[in-house]
Amino acid sequence: MAQSFAVRQFRFWLTNYRRTWQGSIYSGVLNPVLYLGAMGIGLGSLVDQHGTKSLGGVSYLAFLAPGLLAAAAMQTAMGESTYPVYGSVKWLKTYQAAISSPLRPADLFHGHLLWTTLRLTMNSAVFLVVMAAFGAVQSAWVLACLPAAVLTGLAFGAPIEAYAMTCTKDTSFAMLFRFGIIPLFLFSGTFFPISQLPAYVRPLAYVTPLWHGVALCRSLSLGTAQLGGSAVHIAYLVAVTVAGVITGNRTYRRRLYA
Repeated sequence: MAQSFAVRQFRFWLTNYRRTWQGSIYSGVLNPVLYLGAMGIGLGSLVDQHGTKSLGGVSYLAFLAPGLLAAAAMQTAMGESTYPVYGSVKWLKTYQAAISSPLRPADLFHGHLLWTTLRLTMNSAVFLVVMAAFGAVQSAWVLACLPAAVLTGLAFGAPIEAYAMTCTKDTSFAMLFRFGIIPLFLFSGTFFPISQLPAYVRPLAYVTPLWHGVALCRSLSLGTAQLGGSAVHIAYLVAVTVAGVITGNRTYRRRLYA
């Protein structure tokens, strides 16, 4: 029964999306096209001229594309887990209306996580198609990048949704983006190998979910994935997601039953 209630909440977000999907389609397609065109091909042509030994002997485009896939999943998760959640409880009051029905706070949280999972799947699938069109695919294992990217996004989506329910001002999201998402985007191996960072900074990158997502997607895309290393990345991302779900169950209940 609880699962069916979560699905009903998921259907609410799906119905809402049917009215606004055109705008997200443009961004979902243009983002990978512009990033891969400008960074992968434009900047990549300069990088490739100076040698690709530090990239594992592959072109910069092939190195960059799976990292951007994971980073795009992180950004999608943040977009779905901040203002939509905050607005539902602070401005629109749809969450307060929903718990007047048989739905519980956990149903609202799980239903929105299902919706976030769908959005991550859609955007990541489009990104993979664009990667293939740009010739950035090196291995058939790239298909496994789809669930890997979705898991990476959920490792951000679940904790951020839990955090969004505790916020009383939306300025908190600007701080999160400036001091959380942007540094991760730049220093988690998306654009260059972590080995290029100073030794004392690398451990900070290794404990971030994005680095694990980037490393997992890149190894799958390049066909260099090892069972042990992939298992570590997956276990880490699953652990962060589960911790976010547990925390979200509590923050939703405290905020909506207060």
